[in-house]
Parts: sequence; structure tokens; C-alpha cells
Amino acid sequence: MHTLPLFDAPRPDAHGAAFEAWLEDQRAMGLLQRTGSIQVYRDMWGGFTAWCLGQSPVVRLTDLTVNDLQAFQAARMGKKSADLSLSPRHALRLLRLIDRVLNHMAAQQGEPPNTAAADCIAAQPEVRFAEAADADPMPDFLSVSEARQLIAFVSQARPRPSASGVPRDAGASLSWQMLRNRASVALQLGGGLTPADVRALTLSSPTVHGGRVRDRPWKLDVPGNGNSPGRETPIAPWAGELLHHWLQVRSDVKIPGPHLFPSTRTGKPWSKNAQYLAAKGVLEEAGVDSRDGGSYRLRHTFVLRQLRRGTSPEQVARWLGIEPEAMGRYARLIATPEDVV
Repeated sequence: MHTLPLFDAPRPDAHGAAFEAWLEDQRAMGLLQRTGSIQVYRDMWGGFTAWCLGQSPVVRLTDLTVNDLQAFQAARMGKKSADLSLSPRHALRLLRLIDRVLNHMAAQQGEPPNTAAADCIAAQPEVRFAEAADADPMPDFLSVSEARQLIAFVSQARPRPSASGVPRDAGASLSWQMLRNRASVALQLGGGLTPADVRALTLSSPTVHGGRVRDRPWKLDVPGNGNSPGRETPIAPWAGELLHHWLQVRSDVKIPGPHLFPSTRTGKPWSKNAQYLAAKGVLEEAGVDSRDGGSYRLRHTFVLRQLRRGTSPEQVARWLGIEPEAMGRYARLIATPEDVV
């Protein structure tokens, strides 16, 4: 004869269901798209869920307390990274994730949220300030004068649109490789691309139709990779003009293959080291500091330019192919108005 349990048993899938519901809404809002980031969140939540279900009694999300979370942290502290140790920064990320899922679950159920995760963060200074300025260096970027100097330099490689009767080969003193180098740097500064993005671009990446200037590229379809999906990002008008000229020259030289910026005249892909040296060389020719090749300084400059123009951090994150949380590192740099390049 079967008897009913004295208390309702927790659903074994309740933790997973809460996470998946939160994840679905994040995807729908365009706030979480990268495959790699989603997997990181799944792994973090999976470890937390396994601990909750392994307790006796099982730790329910609705009943979760600060003591529970501190016990979870204690069980994970001191382990090696391969064993998913909770460093203060990792603990902060996980507690933030738990807090977001709890808030989402409460909103769906019309109930007050469980604040255990937020309270746990507040109670631990070493966790709360794990991403403070001294632990998260500010991004390095070009000054306004450096950016203007670089834009003027790379733009010399194309005919000026205001000049009448300027032949297409006005920059004939430049080889196609030199023009390629300048155009690729222009897209890093004018579109926020990483070096890997530049090498991945194809001839179908530039979008011409629908822009303000006829037949001029105004945005790029950046191919996805194993860590992030494809995305679209706008490019500055001056960068679009230089890209337009590069496409004309590339066609005149009759370079085969799909790569927007090939390595050789036969269309071979651009290697990581060769592209790095090319970008470094352009910066040095322009008289701009070329520390570490300068590529990520260009990307950071693009971000700040967009934020100072009033673009939302969420939108800029989508253009960059990163999660919105990563935009926090730029907040300290835009506390006061500055000139926008």
C-alpha cells in the first residue's frame, strides 16, 4: 500500500527549467547569443544545480539562503581550476547568474524575488569588489589626436570624393598590399573589428545597399566562428570610403578567392602573424603608438566613440559580438564628456 509523502518533493528539473526560461528570454532580447558564453553559463549553473540536488534535503531555489550559498562556496574553495574552483571573480559571476535567474523566476510567478544571491555578494567584500579597477585594468585606446591622425593617414590611400577628375589610380604609389593594410586597419578603428574578424571577412561581408551614400559600404556581416555567431556591425563613413576603393583595386588586380583581405595575389588567406605585422606597420607609418600591434586599441576606441555618441551598451555589445556584462569596463572611461572622433 502506497502512502503520500508528508511534504511535496521538489521537482528534479526545477533548477534546469528556471535556467532555461531565463536563457530563452535573454536570447529573445538579443542579450545572450554567443555559443561559447551560453556554454559557460550552462556549466556554471550545472555545477550549482548538482550541489543543490546533492544536499539533504534538496536545496530549492525558492528556499535558497545566504547560508546555503556560503556552504556551496566553501565546498568549492581550494580546488584546482580544472575542478571548477570558485575564485572571488568566478564566485561573483556565478552569484550574479543565480540572482538573475531568481529574479526572472519570481517575475514569471508574480512573487517577490529571493535576494539570497545579492545578499551573499554584499556580505563578502572580496567577492563584491572582485572586478574593481585594480583587478580589471581600463582598456587602452587612442587619444582624439591619435585617432584623427590615423584616420587622415589611411584616408590618403583613396581618391578624395570631393575632387573632380581624380583618376582611380590616384594612389598608384601604393601597392595593393599597402592599400589592403590601410583598409583593414580602417575597419578595426571604424568598425570595432578584432584581428580575427578582419581575417575572416569575405567579399560578401560588406553591405552596400541601403546606406546614406550610394554604392558605399556602410556595414559588415562578420562571419561567426566556434565561439560566437555571425553579427552585423556598422562602419564609419570614412572607413566605408576606403573599403570601397579597396574593393575597386582588388577587382582591378583580379585577385581570386573569397577573402576580403587576402594574403597573396593568388587569394590565399591572411595569416595571423602577417596581419599583426601589417597593422603594426600602418600605425608606425601614421606616427601612432604601435604597442602590441595596436589592434585592440582600435577596437576599444570604436567602443568609446559609440558610447559617447549615446549608443546603448547593449547595442555596442551586439556589434562587437560580446556579452553586455563585458561593457562595464568602459563605464569609468565615459564618466565625463570628451571629444568624439
